[in-house]
Amino acid sequence: MTPKDDLIRHYRWLRQYGINDSHSGNASVREGNTIWVTPTGACADTLEPDQLIACDIDGTLGDGASLDARLHVMIYQKNEQTRAVLHGHGAHTVALTLNGKDFTPPDFEGSYYFGTVPVLNIAYENYLAEAPEQVSDTLAEHKITVVRGHGVYAQADTINLAYKWNCSLELSAKTAWLAQLAGTLPGQDRRYC
Repeated sequence: MTPKDDLIRHYRWLRQYGINDSHSGNASVREGNTIWVTPTGACADTLEPDQLIACDIDGTLGDGASLDARLHVMIYQKNEQTRAVLHGHGAHTVALTLNGKDFTPPDFEGSYYFGTVPVLNIAYENYLAEAPEQVSDTLAEHKITVVRGHGVYAQADTINLAYKWNCSLELSAKTAWLAQLAGTLPGQDRRYC
């Protein structure tokens, strides 16, 4: 399977398993100096490998690339080991981080994988100007981050691992949500409100 085919497969899974809606999120893989990015407005259900947009590690963006293309390129520029970036909109993660506070998963797996997940507070009207620098700086030191009210960015040395980080964080957030409803988060039950 080519890196482009693998990107399409994982991008579709984000949709299929409820992390994204039909046209949300974006994804990229690095192949040498080329960064393949989903096009702006891409539909995960119908996107094909030949529709991915080529960008360059030097910062040159291909026409029609996702609005987050500059952000993706900057992540690769700041972390040479990164080979894949996935952006998801997991509803539980977004909901539990709307307070703008860093998220500490209460479950074993989330705690083991992430410790505390940084949440970036970027005003919606400043997103395109500020997100590329803030997200790429954060992902130079963390595998995952959340932009408050927007979603998750995960980077890894494989697309499958970036996918895992998105899914694992969403499951941790869902677990925290359910534990809060059940009243079983002693000392933390108001933290996520």
